[in-house]
Amino acid sequence: MTEEEKTYQLSDFDYDLPAELIAQTPLVERDQSRLLVLNASTGAYQDRHFYDVLDYLNPGDALVMNNSRVLPARLHGIRPTTGGHAEVLLLRQDHGDVWETLVKPAKKSPVGSTIVFGTDPDEPVMVGTVVKELDHGGRYIEFFYDGIFMERLNELGEMPLPPYIKEKLADQERYQTVYSKVDGSAAAPTAGLHWTPELLQKVQDKGVHLVELTLHVGLGTFRPVEEENIEDHQMHSEFYQLSAAAAEQLNQTKAAGGKIVATGTTSIRTLETIGTKFNGQIQADSGWTDIFIKPGYHWQVVDAFITNFHLPKSTLVMLVAAFTGREHILSAYQHAVKTGYRFFSFGDAMFIHR
Repeated sequence: MTEEEKTYQLSDFDYDLPAELIAQTPLVERDQSRLLVLNASTGAYQDRHFYDVLDYLNPGDALVMNNSRVLPARLHGIRPTTGGHAEVLLLRQDHGDVWETLVKPAKKSPVGSTIVFGTDPDEPVMVGTVVKELDHGGRYIEFFYDGIFMERLNELGEMPLPPYIKEKLADQERYQTVYSKVDGSAAAPTAGLHWTPELLQKVQDKGVHLVELTLHVGLGTFRPVEEENIEDHQMHSEFYQLSAAAAEQLNQTKAAGGKIVATGTTSIRTLETIGTKFNGQIQADSGWTDIFIKPGYHWQVVDAFITNFHLPKSTLVMLVAAFTGREHILSAYQHAVKTGYRFFSFGDAMFIHR
């Protein structure tokens, strides 16, 4: 039976992970992370370090990176009517000063209610009014403030670290890639956290083309898969953009026989969205994608990729399994657990190729 013919359940993508393997802090040196190299065709793997990724990139290849920058998107506010605390996570700008958000506790934030932000509730720096309710704690909030929104956000907001990270982050820039440029993400494209300017220079010096795109990580990052039949899971949309110059470079790479190597699942989703949309061709494009890549998917663009280790039963484990096959990826994860790799956002990485 082929991957296309198999029907997978959510439980097929579960694995046991000891809590102590969830990385709580980033390494001092970004590129010192361990690197598990997996051959997707054979299932064979090797233990390396991230700086060894150079050995798997060849002259004429293209290394694709997501240049989205994480917003200080977690806001702590007060409900003026009760004095109660509210936590607001910005997910994406809808229009004007209206943002899609997650609010906790959501049940205390009905349409029309307000949340004030700043050290003095009587003279807030910013005020948010709930204008629409969504499922799972989602709310559309309109913000009112003086000056420039991003300046107010930088003044008030915190980095939106995932809930499994309990440690305080000493340096906020460690939750940004060294090439982040375009504000808009609610979480970091974490596979890129391993790159350093020096290592990227070595990649370029080797004759590998560096290509940037943008995908703003959004709501789907924070939503678990709840349906046992994974076909019933609904992905949320994220904004992406690929420039004409980037598309031209990727097409030249393909034409010359080079590999397209994606840094992270966000780069994969962007490239495969465009490839699917244009029948395998790469074109300049922007828009919203809700692509759900899972076993049985026909790959259009990506030849190899760098990725971190993902949560059990997540859509990201399913995406990686679509490239490697379920058995190969779960076997590699089992090895990573057994040999003490660090998992999730601040953890170690994989290089996956065929």
